[in-house]
Amino acid sequence: MPRILPILGLTLALPCGAFAQTPTPVLTLTLQEAMERARANSQQLLSADIAARMAREDKVQAKAALLPSVNWENGFSYTQSNGPDNSLTFVPNDGPRIYTNLANVHADVYAPGKRADYQMAIASEAIARAKVEIAARGLTAVVVQNFYGTAVAQRHYHNAKRSLQEAQQFVDITQKLEAGGEAAHSDVIKAQLTLDQRQRDVQEGQLAYDKARIGFAVFLFPDFRQDYTVADDLDSLTPLAAFPEIAALAQKNNPDIRAAQFTVTQGNFGIKSARAGYLPVLSVDYWVGIQARQYALHNELGQNNVGNSVVASLNVPVWNWGATRSKVRQAELKLQQARFDLTFTQRQLLANLNSYYLEANVASSQMASLKHSLDLSEESLKLTLLRYQAGEVTVLEVVDAQTTLFSARNAYDDGLARFRLSLAALQTLTGAL
Repeated sequence: MPRILPILGLTLALPCGAFAQTPTPVLTLTLQEAMERARANSQQLLSADIAARMAREDKVQAKAALLPSVNWENGFSYTQSNGPDNSLTFVPNDGPRIYTNLANVHADVYAPGKRADYQMAIASEAIARAKVEIAARGLTAVVVQNFYGTAVAQRHYHNAKRSLQEAQQFVDITQKLEAGGEAAHSDVIKAQLTLDQRQRDVQEGQLAYDKARIGFAVFLFPDFRQDYTVADDLDSLTPLAAFPEIAALAQKNNPDIRAAQFTVTQGNFGIKSARAGYLPVLSVDYWVGIQARQYALHNELGQNNVGNSVVASLNVPVWNWGATRSKVRQAELKLQQARFDLTFTQRQLLANLNSYYLEANVASSQMASLKHSLDLSEESLKLTLLRYQAGEVTVLEVVDAQTTLFSARNAYDDGLARFRLSLAALQTLTGAL
């Protein structure tokens, strides 16, 4: 007990918050930081990158099939003998015991099918790399959409709180005017109804903001967390480039077009690979080592057991019940489909390019108008409120001015986000603006 009292006294002497944990600061993410986190945690992007790495290994294997290979064969064969003279029983062999220690160098001197397969593997890797870029650009569009969706939801929430303060001030004004006999009680009721609506707007704004952050967190973090916010940079607008410049960049650096083009290339080599089934294959094997009845450099007569030999083989296809012809037809159909896909991708690119650019151009041109409407709405509310206090307008005009200002604030923020999202849509086609 005497030992506990000093500790208890020291504990009581400490400030109340001495053992309280320091609150974790909220993480504020810029768009670039959000993009980096999304790339590190995107399952689709990681899957596309793994597929590209696998395609590269396929290319390495296809190239290795064209080059000479070296193998070392070791073996022992035993055959039953008829007696002490070591004559064999039925099975043809050089002796009862045969030892093999051979190095073999094999090369396909003429194998058109393997060469075509190697070119197809090169095209496959290029297609896979293009799909990685497609996935990366798609992820960029998703991140931008969620980032600015969260930023807009945050702004709408703050707009709702500002409108709530304005509604509360107007309730105070109507109550004071009613107390002085300058306003009817109906004005207080109308102002209170507007205040109730603004309180519901704040709740809805908080809900929309929380849902936006929760949905965006799925792309940003490997675990579930909500202790973050986004850096609002909606006001820093980027000028829209000219359409010819964007069109040239899209035609030059579009991964969808590139993937479709390499698919056509792959189809061309696919036909060559299939037609190789009609052609012969010339192979050469070089053997060096021993294959003798003794595991030694010399036999019992002193003769050398180590030797070498060369075997050249020509494999000529004769008949396979139309399998090669069917493979050729199949490859031709794949090439036809690849060409159709290429032309459609080109048309789709031009259509999306024009559509996205028109969207961005309209969004950019409306920014000045939306800002002007916002300024006018703020000025209108101030003037209407002054006129109401002077008894020149009714309460309905004040409530209408408040509603107009609330809508103008949200419309301006939506316009900023619309322009950002339209630029992100163009970025999926061009890669950069």
